[in-house]
Amino acid sequence: MTPDFLGAFVIGLLGAGHCMGMCGGIASLLTLNQAGRQATPLLLYNAGRILSYMLFGAIIGGLVASLSTLAALNHVLVWLRLLAALLMIGLGLYVGRWWFGILKLERLGQSVWKHISPAGTALLPLKKSWYALPFGFIWGWLPCGLVYSILTWAAVSGGFLQGALIMGAFGLGTLPAMLLVGFGATKIKQLQQSKIFRHIAAVFIITYGFYTGYGAINMLITLI
Repeated sequence: MTPDFLGAFVIGLLGAGHCMGMCGGIASLLTLNQAGRQATPLLLYNAGRILSYMLFGAIIGGLVASLSTLAALNHVLVWLRLLAALLMIGLGLYVGRWWFGILKLERLGQSVWKHISPAGTALLPLKKSWYALPFGFIWGWLPCGLVYSILTWAAVSGGFLQGALIMGAFGLGTLPAMLLVGFGATKIKQLQQSKIFRHIAAVFIITYGFYTGYGAINMLITLI
Protein backbone atom coordinates (compact mmCIF):
# COMPACT_ATOMS: atom_id res chain seq x y z
CA MET A 1 0.00 0.00 0.00
CA THR A 2 1.47 3.38 -1.04
CA PRO A 3 1.70 6.27 1.45
CA ASP A 4 -1.26 8.07 -0.17
CA PHE A 5 -3.53 5.01 0.11
CA LEU A 6 -2.45 4.41 3.71
CA GLY A 7 -2.78 8.10 4.54
CA ALA A 8 -6.29 8.25 3.06
CA PHE A 9 -7.32 5.19 5.08
CA VAL A 10 -5.94 6.55 8.37
CA ILE A 11 -7.47 9.98 7.80
CA GLY A 12 -10.83 8.31 7.18
CA LEU A 13 -10.36 6.38 10.42
CA LEU A 14 -9.36 9.43 12.45
CA GLY A 15 -11.73 11.88 10.81
CA ALA A 16 -14.79 9.64 11.11
CA GLY A 17 -16.11 11.84 13.92
CA HIS A 18 -17.08 14.35 11.24
CA CYS A 19 -18.73 11.57 9.23
CA MET A 20 -20.72 10.45 12.26
CA GLY A 21 -21.94 13.98 12.78
CA MET A 22 -23.16 14.26 9.19
CA CYS A 23 -24.24 10.70 8.37
CA GLY A 24 -24.45 8.92 11.73
CA GLY A 25 -28.12 9.79 12.20
CA ILE A 26 -28.96 8.31 8.80
CA ALA A 27 -26.96 5.17 9.58
CA SER A 28 -28.87 4.70 12.84
CA LEU A 29 -32.20 5.33 11.10
CA LEU A 30 -31.57 2.48 8.66
CA THR A 31 -31.54 -0.07 11.48
CA LEU A 32 -34.31 1.36 13.66
CA ASN A 33 -37.16 -0.44 11.92
CA GLN A 34 -35.24 -3.62 11.20
CA ALA A 35 -35.92 -6.71 13.28
CA GLY A 36 -32.92 -7.35 15.48
CA ARG A 37 -31.22 -4.30 13.93
CA GLN A 38 -30.23 -6.27 10.82
CA ALA A 39 -26.82 -5.49 9.39
CA THR A 40 -27.85 -5.76 5.72
CA PRO A 41 -29.27 -2.23 5.19
CA LEU A 42 -26.37 -0.64 7.06
CA LEU A 43 -23.76 -2.59 5.10
CA LEU A 44 -25.46 -1.77 1.79
CA TYR A 45 -25.75 1.91 2.73
CA ASN A 46 -22.03 2.12 3.47
CA ALA A 47 -21.17 0.11 0.35
CA GLY A 48 -23.13 2.61 -1.73
CA ARG A 49 -21.48 5.53 0.04
CA ILE A 50 -17.98 4.15 -0.60
CA LEU A 51 -18.81 3.34 -4.23
CA SER A 52 -19.84 6.96 -4.77
CA TYR A 53 -16.51 8.11 -3.30
CA MET A 54 -14.67 5.77 -5.64
CA LEU A 55 -16.61 7.10 -8.61
CA PHE A 56 -15.66 10.67 -7.63
CA GLY A 57 -12.03 9.63 -7.34
CA ALA A 58 -12.00 7.82 -10.67
CA ILE A 59 -13.54 10.76 -12.52
CA ILE A 60 -11.36 13.43 -10.91
CA GLY A 61 -8.14 11.36 -11.05
CA GLY A 62 -8.70 10.30 -14.64
CA LEU A 63 -9.65 13.73 -15.95
CA VAL A 64 -6.75 15.54 -14.31
CA ALA A 65 -4.26 12.87 -15.42
CA SER A 66 -5.58 12.96 -19.00
CA LEU A 67 -5.50 16.75 -19.21
CA SER A 68 -1.99 16.97 -17.77
CA THR A 69 -0.74 14.33 -20.24
CA LEU A 70 -2.36 15.99 -23.26
CA ALA A 71 -1.05 19.41 -22.33
CA ALA A 72 2.28 18.14 -20.97
CA LEU A 73 1.63 20.08 -17.78
CA ASN A 74 3.18 17.80 -15.19
CA HIS A 75 4.11 20.81 -13.08
CA VAL A 76 0.38 21.49 -12.65
CA LEU A 77 0.03 18.14 -10.89
CA VAL A 78 2.77 19.17 -8.48
CA TRP A 79 1.01 22.46 -7.72
CA LEU A 80 -2.22 20.54 -7.16
CA ARG A 81 -0.38 18.23 -4.78
CA LEU A 82 0.81 21.27 -2.87
CA LEU A 83 -2.80 22.48 -2.74
CA ALA A 84 -3.81 19.06 -1.44
CA ALA A 85 -1.23 19.40 1.32
CA LEU A 86 -2.60 22.81 2.31
CA LEU A 87 -6.14 21.45 2.39
CA MET A 88 -4.91 18.57 4.53
CA ILE A 89 -3.43 21.02 7.01
CA GLY A 90 -6.71 22.95 6.98
CA LEU A 91 -8.58 19.70 7.59
CA GLY A 92 -6.36 18.92 10.57
CA LEU A 93 -7.03 22.36 12.01
CA TYR A 94 -10.75 21.73 11.56
CA VAL A 95 -10.61 18.31 13.24
CA GLY A 96 -8.81 19.92 16.17
CA ARG A 97 -11.46 22.68 16.16
CA TRP A 98 -8.82 25.37 15.82
CA TRP A 99 -9.98 26.73 12.43
CA PHE A 100 -13.20 26.17 10.49
CA GLY A 101 -12.33 27.55 7.06
CA ILE A 102 -12.62 24.07 5.52
CA LEU A 103 -16.41 24.33 5.96
CA LYS A 104 -16.45 26.81 3.08
CA LEU A 105 -15.80 23.82 0.79
CA GLU A 106 -19.02 22.22 2.01
CA ARG A 107 -21.00 25.35 1.17
CA LEU A 108 -19.75 25.13 -2.42
CA GLY A 109 -21.45 21.76 -2.80
CA GLN A 110 -24.80 22.79 -1.32
CA SER A 111 -26.13 24.11 -4.63
CA VAL A 112 -25.61 20.69 -6.23
CA TRP A 113 -26.79 18.73 -3.19
CA LYS A 114 -30.20 20.42 -3.06
CA HIS A 115 -30.95 18.96 -6.50
CA ILE A 116 -29.63 15.48 -5.66
CA SER A 117 -30.99 14.96 -2.13
CA PRO A 118 -34.67 14.53 -3.14
CA ALA A 119 -33.71 11.34 -5.00
CA GLY A 120 -32.33 9.94 -1.74
CA THR A 121 -35.17 11.01 0.54
CA ALA A 122 -37.66 9.50 -1.95
CA LEU A 123 -36.27 6.08 -1.02
CA LEU A 124 -37.18 6.52 2.66
CA PRO A 125 -38.50 4.62 4.46
CA LEU A 126 -36.69 1.73 2.83
CA LYS A 127 -39.25 -0.75 1.53
CA LYS A 128 -36.55 -3.30 0.75
CA SER A 129 -33.12 -3.77 2.28
CA TRP A 130 -31.33 -3.43 -1.06
CA TYR A 131 -32.73 0.10 -1.45
CA ALA A 132 -30.02 1.06 1.06
CA LEU A 133 -27.38 0.63 -1.67
CA PRO A 134 -28.66 3.38 -4.02
CA PHE A 135 -29.59 5.46 -0.98
CA GLY A 136 -25.99 5.28 0.27
CA PHE A 137 -24.68 6.05 -3.21
CA ILE A 138 -26.79 9.21 -3.36
CA TRP A 139 -25.89 10.17 0.22
CA GLY A 140 -22.23 9.96 -0.73
CA TRP A 141 -22.79 13.23 -2.60
CA LEU A 142 -23.55 15.03 0.66
CA PRO A 143 -21.25 18.11 0.79
CA CYS A 144 -18.35 17.21 3.07
CA GLY A 145 -15.09 19.10 3.53
CA LEU A 146 -13.38 15.87 4.59
CA VAL A 147 -14.34 14.14 1.33
CA TYR A 148 -13.39 17.17 -0.76
CA SER A 149 -9.96 17.31 0.88
CA ILE A 150 -9.23 13.69 0.03
CA LEU A 151 -10.53 14.28 -3.50
CA THR A 152 -7.58 16.60 -4.09
CA TRP A 153 -5.34 13.56 -3.52
CA ALA A 154 -7.39 11.63 -6.06
CA ALA A 155 -6.90 14.51 -8.50
CA VAL A 156 -3.11 14.14 -8.37
CA SER A 157 -3.10 10.32 -8.11
CA GLY A 158 -2.23 9.82 -11.78
CA GLY A 159 -5.27 8.04 -13.21
CA PHE A 160 -8.79 6.64 -12.94
CA LEU A 161 -7.84 3.53 -10.97
CA GLN A 162 -5.51 5.31 -8.56
CA GLY A 163 -8.11 7.98 -7.85
CA ALA A 164 -10.78 5.37 -7.19
CA LEU A 165 -8.48 3.40 -4.88
CA ILE A 166 -7.52 6.46 -2.83
CA MET A 167 -11.17 7.35 -2.27
CA GLY A 168 -11.96 3.69 -1.57
CA ALA A 169 -9.22 3.57 1.07
CA PHE A 170 -10.63 6.70 2.67
CA GLY A 171 -14.15 5.23 2.65
CA LEU A 172 -12.92 2.00 4.26
CA GLY A 173 -11.27 4.10 6.96
CA THR A 174 -14.63 5.65 7.86
CA LEU A 175 -16.41 2.28 7.81
CA PRO A 176 -15.72 0.94 11.34
CA ALA A 177 -17.07 4.04 13.09
CA MET A 178 -20.06 4.30 10.75
CA LEU A 179 -21.01 0.66 11.34
CA LEU A 180 -20.68 0.96 15.09
CA VAL A 181 -22.67 4.17 15.35
CA GLY A 182 -25.30 2.64 13.07
CA PHE A 183 -25.89 -0.01 15.72
CA GLY A 184 -26.11 2.54 18.50
CA ALA A 185 -22.57 2.20 19.83
CA THR A 186 -22.46 5.58 21.56
CA LYS A 187 -19.08 4.90 23.15
CA ILE A 188 -17.28 5.10 19.79
CA LYS A 189 -18.98 8.41 19.10
CA GLN A 190 -17.91 9.75 22.47
CA LEU A 191 -14.33 8.60 21.79
CA GLN A 192 -14.23 10.15 18.32
CA GLN A 193 -15.51 13.45 19.67
CA SER A 194 -13.37 13.54 22.82
CA LYS A 195 -10.88 16.40 23.03
CA ILE A 196 -7.82 14.15 23.41
CA PHE A 197 -8.74 11.97 20.41
CA ARG A 198 -9.54 15.01 18.27
CA HIS A 199 -6.20 16.62 19.07
CA ILE A 200 -4.24 13.42 18.36
CA ALA A 201 -6.09 13.01 15.04
CA ALA A 202 -5.56 16.68 14.18
CA VAL A 203 -1.81 16.53 14.84
CA PHE A 204 -1.48 13.40 12.68
CA ILE A 205 -3.40 14.95 9.78
CA ILE A 206 -1.46 18.24 9.99
CA THR A 207 1.84 16.35 10.14
CA TYR A 208 0.87 14.30 7.07
CA GLY A 209 -0.12 17.52 5.33
CA PHE A 210 3.33 18.99 5.96
CA TYR A 211 4.93 15.73 4.80
CA THR A 212 2.92 15.86 1.56
CA GLY A 213 3.74 19.55 1.10
CA TYR A 214 7.44 18.93 1.65
CA GLY A 215 7.41 16.27 -1.06
CA ALA A 216 5.55 18.61 -3.44
CA ILE A 217 8.04 21.44 -2.85
CA ASN A 218 10.95 19.08 -3.58
CA MET A 219 9.23 18.09 -6.85
CA LEU A 220 8.83 21.74 -7.80
CA ILE A 221 12.48 22.41 -7.15
CA THR A 222 13.49 19.59 -9.51
CA LEU A 223 11.17 20.98 -12.23
CA ILE A 224 12.54 24.51 -12.04
